[in-house]
Amino acid sequence: MTDPTDPGPTDPGKSRLRHLPLITIAIVATLGAVLLRDTLSFETLQTHRATLLAYRDAHYALSVLGFMAAYVAIVAFSLPGATVATLTGGFLFATWPGTLFNVSAATIGATLIFLAARWGLGARLAARMQAGEGRVPRLKRAIDENQWSALFLIRLVPAVPFFVANLLPALVGVPLHRYVISTFLGIIPGGLVYTSVGAGLGAVFARGESPDLGIIFEPQILLPILGLSALAALPILIKALRRRRGVSDAI
Repeated sequence: MTDPTDPGPTDPGKSRLRHLPLITIAIVATLGAVLLRDTLSFETLQTHRATLLAYRDAHYALSVLGFMAAYVAIVAFSLPGATVATLTGGFLFATWPGTLFNVSAATIGATLIFLAARWGLGARLAARMQAGEGRVPRLKRAIDENQWSALFLIRLVPAVPFFVANLLPALVGVPLHRYVISTFLGIIPGGLVYTSVGAGLGAVFARGESPDLGIIFEPQILLPILGLSALAALPILIKALRRRRGVSDAI
């Protein structure tokens, strides 16, 4: 009988082809970190703000498509400047529909890197984790039992890097639809905050100041996000308590 968790024999040519998207992302990300570090910055936005606004006013639809395409590329290739891109979305398109453009583009970019990781590593790694023994398989099973809660948690908690939140679900076999839904909904709070900051950049530029990117850690912003995180973690806590209670009753 065939083991359903066995990834089966590997064709070297197909294996190299599977890894090509991840290799491409790694190369572009490395080049971007070196070449674009000082380009995709707040200073660049400040310098070219008049040109960007003029183009938006003359070609609104094209500016939306161009902005979203650039944002997707930034996220998919893990390029520097994601925060600046979010601010730009608010600066060009206001809090609404800027938040929608930002969240949609970030979700598309995150999904592309998720698919690249799952195609290159995720399916085989998840199968091996499931078939193995020890702490790693137990961790995977714990995530499997609480996928929705875990996915929302890694999106809502500000301490989890966006890049890690993009890759980790692909490596533990999370279904695509759950990843997309939790990503889109989970990044709305943070996206809304930074987009609203971007929407107020006109006044910031006029004063010659820099935006306060630490606003997300202000109590009035952070506490509601942590509340949502606690709500997402509640099913995990309830399951853990029930499991512990069941063990105690058995003893």
